[in-house]
Amino acid sequence: MKIAVSAEGPYLESEVGQRFGTSKYFVIVDKETMSFESMPNPGASSASGSGVQAIVLVIGKKVDTVLTGYCSPTAMGHLTKNGIKIVTGVDGNVYEAVAKYKKSELKNITEVGHKPDSWTGENNRTALAGAFKSSVRQFVNLLPTLAGVVLLIGLLNALMSKELLSLVFSGDAVFDTIWGACFGSIFAGNPVNSYVIGGELLEYGVSLFAVTAVIVAWVTVGLVQIPAEISALGRKFAVVRNIVSFFMAIAVAGVTVLVFNFIRW
Repeated sequence: MKIAVSAEGPYLESEVGQRFGTSKYFVIVDKETMSFESMPNPGASSASGSGVQAIVLVIGKKVDTVLTGYCSPTAMGHLTKNGIKIVTGVDGNVYEAVAKYKKSELKNITEVGHKPDSWTGENNRTALAGAFKSSVRQFVNLLPTLAGVVLLIGLLNALMSKELLSLVFSGDAVFDTIWGACFGSIFAGNPVNSYVIGGELLEYGVSLFAVTAVIVAWVTVGLVQIPAEISALGRKFAVVRNIVSFFMAIAVAGVTVLVFNFIRW
């Protein structure tokens, strides 16, 4: 018997994913031997259709049972029609979940061929608990970014001055855009940081052309990361992509500001 467990990682020690359709992995475990294989969930990063992709993957692997935190009624209907049992409200890690299932310690089992028409209070509580855990996990993952943004604002306020910026950004639209693209190409980090820098530059009187170029180049050009890009994709591709992206950042900045001014007026 093969058991598919929605999981946040590819190992038996990984936490059980709290949503069937968007969990990062499916760990498929042999109930008897506890041998396993891990499959990335193709729908984990999809804005829509995640459940369908997860359903197709699980059915294709010919599993007998799915263990997860929460599974939508639609996904349950498709899975049970294909002879797959669903167990919801599962937590802990993958190994513990399978061990509990083997000992018949798990509840909320949807039998084969049964499509749930309504949810009981227990199911609703399970879904709510899963959503709460997922929200907490996402907030914790976001904390380093928030801390970095706060520190970056303090650093910019301490180091930047209008006099210093005026030496670089003279007010000429063409040269300011080019300088903005240059700085954006050099900087690295979370794209959110580019918005912080852009906002601070605007506060110090830097033109919108330059700020837009900084933001666009930040997320498209990566001079700091080019050695890794060369290693993964080849020297020619990496160099050409970065050069094209640099000039595209200048062009996009110019067009964006012109369109913005046209709409505003």
